[in-house]
Amino acid sequence: MALLSPLAACGGGESGTPTINLYYAPEQNLQKVVDDCNAEAANRYRISYQVLPRGADDQRVQMVRRLAAEDSGMDVLGLDITWTQEFASADWILEWTGDNKAQAEQGTLAGPLASAEYEDKLYAAPKNTNVQLLWYRTDLVQQPPRTWDEMIQQSLDLKGQGKPYEVITMGAQYEGLVVLYNTIVASAGGHILNDEGTEAVFDQGAVRGLEILQKFASAGVTSPSFTNSIEDDARLQFQGGNAAFQLNWPFVYPAMQEGAPDLAAKVRWARYPGVDAGTPSKVTIGGYNLAVSKYSKHPEEAFDAALCLRNAEHQKFSAINDGVPPTIESLYADPEMAETYPMKDTILEELRDPATRPLSPAYQNISTVMSATLSPPASINPEQTAKELRGSIQDALESKGVLP
Repeated sequence: MALLSPLAACGGGESGTPTINLYYAPEQNLQKVVDDCNAEAANRYRISYQVLPRGADDQRVQMVRRLAAEDSGMDVLGLDITWTQEFASADWILEWTGDNKAQAEQGTLAGPLASAEYEDKLYAAPKNTNVQLLWYRTDLVQQPPRTWDEMIQQSLDLKGQGKPYEVITMGAQYEGLVVLYNTIVASAGGHILNDEGTEAVFDQGAVRGLEILQKFASAGVTSPSFTNSIEDDARLQFQGGNAAFQLNWPFVYPAMQEGAPDLAAKVRWARYPGVDAGTPSKVTIGGYNLAVSKYSKHPEEAFDAALCLRNAEHQKFSAINDGVPPTIESLYADPEMAETYPMKDTILEELRDPATRPLSPAYQNISTVMSATLSPPASINPEQTAKELRGSIQDALESKGVLP
């Protein structure tokens, strides 16, 4: 990946006002937030939004290469929540302390906050979070299923009646498949790693997760392209009208309103299906954290800029205009959220007791190993696959082996 030009990475402007370079994923209306923060800064600094590539892997590669070179032209970093521990363990980002830490923690949901911590210290401020829901057709389904078994059976019943029946979700060999499995494992009360993140466990709950994923993939209820589907593929498949259910992120709601309004009128949402009827699901969260580079020439201003970018006013703006759920809990009660986020109460229910992906500096290695081993899901042999994953993920934790 080519680096940005020296001019773009420059640490100071012609006026003498420090430039705080924000490296963040493409977000359509984020420049408005940047402009607001620059106005509030009143020439103490000026944030410059450096737009990273759209692909998460490309974003990470660009930042890792520059930080490894101790590039001082990076100030505030937008990190996928799975990268925070990696960057902290590499000593690339600064710890949040004192008043900065207090402001970042105030009112923030516990799940997103945990993703910003490493070794009991805070290394980032959660900017937005995300969580998947169950989307279902009300003209086909009277009551949304509470469990995977119920959903599979409802789908098979619809199939037998010659009605749209498919359960659409992401099954390609990538992070989305890992998220799917991680949610099932957490909902079954299982563990992939120990609490310290140092040992691959794959306990009985994780084996049960493999059983459920294999059953789902082989039950005849998925779309023919399940093993090639990522998020937007799943959205488009559901909008095609052949499905009764979809497991996906909230972005599908506004997309459906625009792309398939007749279908959207028949679609509702519910909590993601669990494993046991009496136990609510635990759903894997996504989102982005804001960190400050260790090599920033203006760390004080960078912390201030990060706090402004993720304050309550701007999180609400980004939720309404860019569809990214806030990390500050009180915003879910804001009346302005109701029209854009009619599903906000269900999202908040899941966020109050979420699942997190395995918290480890080696997460990228873990994810690569897991997606390769879980694909295709119909070929999973639960006990054998669990044994294989215990070994390969332990090697990943110890930086052994060759990644697939």
